[in-house]
Amino acid sequence: MNKLVAILLLLLSLPAQAQQVEVRGARVWTAPDQTRLVVDTAAAVSHKVFSLDDPHRLVIDIPDARLKGSLPTVESGDPLLIGVRSGVREGDDLRLVLDLKQRVRAKSFVLQPNDQYGHRLVVDLMPTVQKGLGSGQGKGEQPHLSVREKPTRVRDVVVAIDAGHGGEDSGAVGAKGTREKQVTLAIARKLAQLLEKERGMRPVLIRDGDYYIGLRKRIRLARKHKADLFVSIHADAFRDKRVSGSSVYTLSHKGASSEAAKWLADKENSADLIGGIDLGESDDLLARVVLDMTQNATMEHSSLAARKVLDNLKSVGSVHKNKVQQAGFVVLKSPDIPSMLVETAFISNPEEEKRLRSGKHQARLAKAVLAGIKGYFASYPPPGTLFADTGSRRHVIHSGDTLGEIARQYEVSLTSLRTVNHIDGDRIRVGQVLTIPES
Repeated sequence: MNKLVAILLLLLSLPAQAQQVEVRGARVWTAPDQTRLVVDTAAAVSHKVFSLDDPHRLVIDIPDARLKGSLPTVESGDPLLIGVRSGVREGDDLRLVLDLKQRVRAKSFVLQPNDQYGHRLVVDLMPTVQKGLGSGQGKGEQPHLSVREKPTRVRDVVVAIDAGHGGEDSGAVGAKGTREKQVTLAIARKLAQLLEKERGMRPVLIRDGDYYIGLRKRIRLARKHKADLFVSIHADAFRDKRVSGSSVYTLSHKGASSEAAKWLADKENSADLIGGIDLGESDDLLARVVLDMTQNATMEHSSLAARKVLDNLKSVGSVHKNKVQQAGFVVLKSPDIPSMLVETAFISNPEEEKRLRSGKHQARLAKAVLAGIKGYFASYPPPGTLFADTGSRRHVIHSGDTLGEIARQYEVSLTSLRTVNHIDGDRIRVGQVLTIPES
C-alpha cells in the first residue's frame, strides 16, 4: 500500500516538472537614463521583483522556470548594472540576481510575441535620482553634441536628429543582414557632425547608442532641448523588393498619401510594442492640440522644410515620390516643432541595401539633408538666430548657381562675395548659404 502511494505521488509530480517554462536567454540594453534587461521565455511567465541592500541587488523570481540559454555579459561602462547571475529556488523556481552599482527603481512587465520576438519579461532599471530627460552619455562615449554650447551673440538654431529604432527594436533588416537601427544611427551621427561645423546651428542627437527610446519620449526630448526642427532618420522596407528611392514624410491627420505611406506608418508606429510601450495609452496633450492653430502652423512649416530636404535628396539618387508624402507617424506629432521623417532608402531593395552600408553614401545622404535644413532656415529664419540677422542678406545655393552670377544678381563685387564668405576660388555647393555683402 505504501509503495502504491509513493508511485502515485511520483506520477503526480511529473506533470509539474514538465510544465517548467524554458528561459531561453537574456539581453541587456544600456541607455543614458536607464538599463533594460530583456528575458526571453518559451511561454508567458509570472514573476516577482524585489531589491536587497549591502550590497545593492535586484532579485527576480520566476516560478516553475529553468534556464536553458545563457545570461548576458554586462559592459563595464553600464552606470547601473554590474552583472546578472542565476540560481534555483525551492527546486522548481528560477532566481535571477542583478548585481548593482547603486540603488535603483525598477519597472517590470511581460510582452506578447510579435514578428521579431517570442514571449519576453522586461525589467527596466532607473537611478533613484534622475539627472533629467536628455540624451546623456552612452558607454565610453564623449559628451553628446547636444550639451555643447557655442559662444554667440544670438542663439543657435537647434536641430533634433532622431535615429530611428535601436536596442530591442532593430527596425527593418535587409537581405544581407543590414539592420535599420545601425544605418540610421550612422547617418544621424554624420549629420550631427556636419551641423556642428555650421555657424549658428546646433545638433541634438535624440539617440546616440544602441538602445530604444519610446516614440513619444523622442518628442519630449526634442521639446526639452527647444528644438527648432525635428528630423527622424529611417531606412525602411516594403513587401515589394523592387520599391526604391528616398522619401520624406510629414504628419497627416486625414490619412496616408499612398499605400506605401500607410504601410510604413503602421510599421513604424508598432515599434513601441516591440520596445514595450502600449500605444493605446491616452495622450490628452495631443488630443487637445490636434486641431489647434499652432499645430496647423507647425504642419505647414513641416511641409516647407520637408520640400527643401526632398529637393536636395534628388541629387544623391532616385526618390520614391517627387512630392512630400503624408502619414500618421506618431514620432511627428509634436504640436510646436516642425517635424519630418526621412526614409533615406528602402533597405529591402538589394541595391539600396548595398549603398546604405557604405560610409561614403551615408555621408552624401547626410550632406543632402543638411543642405535642405539650411535652405529652410534661410527662407524661414527663427527669431533671435543668426539666420534672422536682418543686417545682412542671404542666398541659398541651388543647382546651376555660380559665384559670378550671384555677384551680378545682388550687384556686389566677386571679391567681396568671396571675402565675406571665406571662399577661395569658385567652388560652392548646393544648399550652402552665402552672406551677401553690402553693395
